[in-house]
Amino acid sequence: MSSTVLQANSTPATAHTDPLFVEAFGQVIEMLRTVVGTTSAQPFVIAGSGTLGWDQTAANLVEAGERVLVLSNGYFGEGLADCMEAYGAQVTRLRAAPGHRQALAEVAAALRAHKYKIVTISQVDTSTGVLADVRGVAELVREHSPNTLVVVDGVCATAAERLYFDSWGVDVVITASQKALGSPPGISVVVASQKALGVLEARATPVPAYYVSWKRWLPIMKSYEARAVKYFATPCVQAIFALNTSLKEMLPAGMEPVFAAHERTAARVRAAVAAWGLETVAAEPELCSNAMTAVWLPANIQAADLLPKLKARGIVAAGGILAGHAHRYFRLGHMGISATSDNGYVDTMLKAATEALDECGHSAPGRSTPPRL
Repeated sequence: MSSTVLQANSTPATAHTDPLFVEAFGQVIEMLRTVVGTTSAQPFVIAGSGTLGWDQTAANLVEAGERVLVLSNGYFGEGLADCMEAYGAQVTRLRAAPGHRQALAEVAAALRAHKYKIVTISQVDTSTGVLADVRGVAELVREHSPNTLVVVDGVCATAAERLYFDSWGVDVVITASQKALGSPPGISVVVASQKALGVLEARATPVPAYYVSWKRWLPIMKSYEARAVKYFATPCVQAIFALNTSLKEMLPAGMEPVFAAHERTAARVRAAVAAWGLETVAAEPELCSNAMTAVWLPANIQAADLLPKLKARGIVAAGGILAGHAHRYFRLGHMGISATSDNGYVDTMLKAATEALDECGHSAPGRSTPPRL
């Protein structure tokens, strides 16, 4: 994240009633609509992690016994399914093999088989780096089950992957402050369509939660957007100042340049992976995320061998987290200002990975870092 975002996060303690904060919070709510491509949906900006967005969505939109179809491409798809079950949903998990996503024909068949209250999609499952076809799934839902809500887990995708909330027919985007939104962790962001809010109002049973109830938070969001203070629970003031700064730095020219920069940077990272003689976990180019890349390791190297060598070179990478495969791959992030600014972060990362693979004894057909695209 940028130095100005860090500075915004380290401002002196400020009351949530301070006019400076009220203005900053209202601006955040407005700018988040631009990020996801909506004019009418309602952002909820609440202290918590991205995972809290799962609870927000399940608690407010699902009633016990209702069917939810979860398109699971990895660890986080499974977690979202678990969360839905915790709130009483009858969950069908449509799983894809590691590195793959569901064929649209499979999704269509599932939609024809049952009527679902919600279909969930992890736009990028952080465990695999696989990019889901949100637009294609949303079109199928409109065709086969137009009353079904389309819920997108965008924690590892929002502001890095193209998403056009209104034109694609998305109903909920779940995300968080710490990835491509470019600010410190601590804010759960959920954007809900007016259709989703109508489902909330039509519930036959009370929302089975207190802190994440949108009926409690909606007046707060509306009030701050109108630049007036209203209280339910204390907002995360410094984190919201930081997110405000990051969004202002991101949005002067709109989202299209941001998406294009992530696409260029991701292509460069994938070119480096090919030069190392390795393969991405995402099995096909169209499945590769523009926010992060998961890379299969050679048979003679495990993640535990490589990661300390990267850390010694100043790079914090992640190992795998897929059950049964965790030791076989590693993950590199290239989102936010790492992708959109010419700051050398990606150069440093790729150089360190090349050297660490060498130190692990991996020989590859090409050793040089690919030139900038």
